[in-house]
Amino acid sequence: MREGAPIRTQSPPASEGTIMDRSVPGRRAFSFAPLDVPAVELPAEHLRAAEPDLPEVAEIDLVRHYTRLSAMNYGVDTGPYPLGSCTMKYNPKAAETVAALPGFQRTHPLQPDSTMQGTLEMLWRLEEALCEITGMARATLQPPAGACGEMTGLLIMRAHHQDHDGGRTKVLIPDAAHGTNPASVRLAGFEAVGVPSDERGLVDVEALAGLLDDQVAGLMLTNPNTLGLFEERIEQITGMVHDVGALVYYDGANLNAILGRCRPGDMGFDIVHINTHKTFATPHGGGGPGAGPVGVTQRLTDYLPAPIVARDDDGTFRWDRDRPKSIGRLHGFHGNVGVLVRAYAYVFLHGTDGLEEVSELAALNANYLAALLAPEFPLAYPDMPPMHEFVATAAPLEKETGIRAMDVAKRVIDLGYHPSTVYFPLVVDEAMMVEPTETESKETLDGLAAAFLQAAAESRTDPDLLHAAPVTTPVRRLDEARAARRLKLTWAAEPPD
Repeated sequence: MREGAPIRTQSPPASEGTIMDRSVPGRRAFSFAPLDVPAVELPAEHLRAAEPDLPEVAEIDLVRHYTRLSAMNYGVDTGPYPLGSCTMKYNPKAAETVAALPGFQRTHPLQPDSTMQGTLEMLWRLEEALCEITGMARATLQPPAGACGEMTGLLIMRAHHQDHDGGRTKVLIPDAAHGTNPASVRLAGFEAVGVPSDERGLVDVEALAGLLDDQVAGLMLTNPNTLGLFEERIEQITGMVHDVGALVYYDGANLNAILGRCRPGDMGFDIVHINTHKTFATPHGGGGPGAGPVGVTQRLTDYLPAPIVARDDDGTFRWDRDRPKSIGRLHGFHGNVGVLVRAYAYVFLHGTDGLEEVSELAALNANYLAALLAPEFPLAYPDMPPMHEFVATAAPLEKETGIRAMDVAKRVIDLGYHPSTVYFPLVVDEAMMVEPTETESKETLDGLAAAFLQAAAESRTDPDLLHAAPVTTPVRRLDEARAARRLKLTWAAEPPD
């Protein structure tokens, strides 16, 4: 290459626009064979009032446009995703290969049970494994996402109380809980009641005691909690809830921290939802597909969504639909089976010792990264070590320089890394929630820490740079408040005012 010549890249220009901007009348990305049957006009009632406004492009334009756009995306195959609470870990390609096997990929949900014995056995074995990991008796694999898993668990909770005491009205939720928890509680027909944290970032057990009465249906909790801290009094907490006839629900968002080490069932939880995308490295983000299996203790098994996989005495498998107390379906068919195949592959490729190592490395990586960031971003709750994730605070930096957690996050993008979660949990001022997961190497964590620390240093020498960041991306800093208030999810020919 000639010295001084610019380096060409395949990245699209910022002015690339949408596929509609590349439309030219008459161009096509397809061709049909000549018609060899009589033409038939569609009935008038099935015709649109006007032709749809679709792009007219050649195949090469179509492929190049979306391939160039894909090069702009940041993903787990290109770098670390330290989003606290999200567990964005690398998806192993071995699991992708297994899910692509024709016997799984081409199965239709309406096939007779006798023609899909392999798939049914896989689902049955996955259910057994998930129950062993969580300490539950049975599980449903039907929910297509974690939030749907929450809804499933709460509907089971409601059905149980309607059967035994006529129904209850309230579900308790810690103030540091995941945002989906109160939404799921409301959708399930309960009142959401907050439980405060104590000065160490744990559930305030005394405050919890004052909230428990005969109208409490259950407590939603994850352990370790959303701050990454293990609830040391968990057995006391679950015992208190059970003493008033309520159930305890485990939000599986943080299962990655205890995988193979301890089980929610042994802590006293009655219902567990499992985010396979967080714990078992199935695809994550973009709205799906997902999987949110829900496990329950023996006394709640009758309420599980139907059908569930059954194994007969002769060793054959079938869908068991005869479940009169079931809460009903939570998915059109039997769950996102392709995602569940990936989870199965992950679980059985690791085995018991491998799953234990996952949680150990997740905790090690989180504590290592927390120590590197501590000079500039101290832990919000330093009295006890975090587990798989930690919540640091940019409050000291903001007080000194005026640079906030959001400014640091945007500058980290310029430095080649995806930022952490910011401003969550809400109980921490200038929160920076970081979860490196077990899949990242020491070198990657060192580079990530260096980016955060560089941003902190620049806050003192060039604060305007951080206020403007990111400055190297095709799209600069967005007005996120406006985007949330004036959400527009469809393409329009004219830009919104």
